[in-house]
Amino acid sequence: MESDRAVVTMEPTSASIVDRVRREVERTALRARNGIRMAAGLSRPEVGQTLKDVVWRHGRSELWRYRNDNVRVSPPLLIVFSLFSRSYILDLQPGNSFVERLLAAGFDVYLLDWGVPDERDAANRLEDYVDDYLPAAVERVRHIAGTEQINMLGYCFGSVLSLLYAAHHLDAPLRSLTVMTTPVDLQQLGPLTSVVGGGGLDVGNVLDADGNVPPQVIYQGFQVLKPTAQVTQYVDLWERLWSDDYVAAHQAMIGWATDHIPLPGGVARQLAEMTRDNAIVNDTLVVGGDRVHLADITVPFLTVLGNRDHIVPEASAAPLIDLIGSPDKHEVRLDGGHVGLLVGRTAAKTTIPTIIDFLIQRSETQE
Repeated sequence: MESDRAVVTMEPTSASIVDRVRREVERTALRARNGIRMAAGLSRPEVGQTLKDVVWRHGRSELWRYRNDNVRVSPPLLIVFSLFSRSYILDLQPGNSFVERLLAAGFDVYLLDWGVPDERDAANRLEDYVDDYLPAAVERVRHIAGTEQINMLGYCFGSVLSLLYAAHHLDAPLRSLTVMTTPVDLQQLGPLTSVVGGGGLDVGNVLDADGNVPPQVIYQGFQVLKPTAQVTQYVDLWERLWSDDYVAAHQAMIGWATDHIPLPGGVARQLAEMTRDNAIVNDTLVVGGDRVHLADITVPFLTVLGNRDHIVPEASAAPLIDLIGSPDKHEVRLDGGHVGLLVGRTAAKTTIPTIIDFLIQRSETQE
């Protein structure tokens, strides 16, 4: 026999209604305050605050060593950043910093920042980075740390540079190689393919007076990938404009996303050729006049990609794992975007712990 169940509908009390109204009034006032501050440029957050020292320079490039009084993991970790944007996304804000987490885990962390190219860099080619800058930076890290080997981690196009370095220098002193959001199939980059010279674009038509691809061209290429992003961002921002923490994080992220740097013209021309030939996937890479093969990379290897990455889509990054020759190779696909793999909840809960665990298992640690 079924029992009768009384359904009780709770009406909001006068007190709860007053509380809601009061909270919304307070949030509206905070929205107005924060909106005025943003419009006036008065509340821009500081980024890249983790203490570091410049330990090597070459051209516009600098090698940074982050200060850590509690190094427990050896060998050191060298991060190779992209040529397209600024590296502070790795150290966005205190509490939301990839570098900060690595330091807390006991790593001796170095970062190779390429600086801002000018007319002196217009003729730079991939060989300048892969056969000159990177080997010199690696040797500097080894000298400072007093180790025979290093761990290397590349992000975005820094991953491509790391792969080319490892493939062209088979005696490189690498304990392991980790790459994130790596564009491998250059013909699967969507509209961004045109930025790297695909689709019949003549790179010479977009170079600036210095001979480089200007930042605004690169930025527009990224914008085309997700044309509704700005609308969505403004809707989300309005909903949480009352939160000082959210506004600061939003400004830091948006600031980085629009803060691109020139791409050396020589590299742009090479990328155009690589894209037309799909050289990485088709194993036709040439570096410094030598054929190089990713299959020759045999060090412990990890590749991380996001299934919601609109800058380096999953289809572009996915072929990499099968191209690497290492018997100790691993792929991690995460539910995140290009930047979400580095900052935010996915990064904090999954990406960073996964990378740290991979590195620690292939390193020596001290308690």
